[in-house]
Amino acid sequence: MRFSRFSAVFFIALLAGQTVLAADLEKGKEINGTCAACHGDNGQGGKKGEYPRIAGQRPAYIENQLKNFRARTRVNIPMFPYTQERELSDEDIKDIAAYLASIELPAKMPTYTGQEDALTKLLMAEKVMIIPRAEGNLENGEAIYQKQCAACHAKSGKGRGMFPMLVGQYTNYLKRQVDLYLKGDRPHDEEGMEGRLNALKASDIQDILAYLTSIQEPKE
Repeated sequence: MRFSRFSAVFFIALLAGQTVLAADLEKGKEINGTCAACHGDNGQGGKKGEYPRIAGQRPAYIENQLKNFRARTRVNIPMFPYTQERELSDEDIKDIAAYLASIELPAKMPTYTGQEDALTKLLMAEKVMIIPRAEGNLENGEAIYQKQCAACHAKSGKGRGMFPMLVGQYTNYLKRQVDLYLKGDRPHDEEGMEGRLNALKASDIQDILAYLTSIQEPKE
């Protein structure tokens, strides 16, 4: 079997037992040229969380949100023209989601071997994604997160299935999304999850955000 149109093929299992999908990473990289205007070449986001990090995000979550933007079930005016059928088909959405999911942004500065030129060093450093520590009670944040959030977003905060990765995301962005949930301006991403955040105190939410910034670096 020849794949002359596809220079790179990436297989993703969304969940155990589900159909494995094939996505074209090169096509996804090409599409990312448009996304990069706001989210950066490496999908790192920017402007202190005005634009969220999308690199390394769960592919199923990216696909779902892009389709929600397109259908206006999640209202985001700047995203709407980029996600219309004439701009971003279902196949394109699959490709860009796979490409973004494949990008790794380390949480530690790189170790140079001495063989790198200046440009290579710069590019390596630009991929480092370290979110500043947020203030809060880490012990309380961990307890609440592991009890209330980990079932969907994983103990590590890296997400699961349709639920997004939270660790390594801009704190300001997460706080803004929480506020939208609380006001009812953005629905939760799975049926039956409504009200979970409303049951938490503002200080508890801040503690969870602080905890997430404390676990972005993997333990040695």
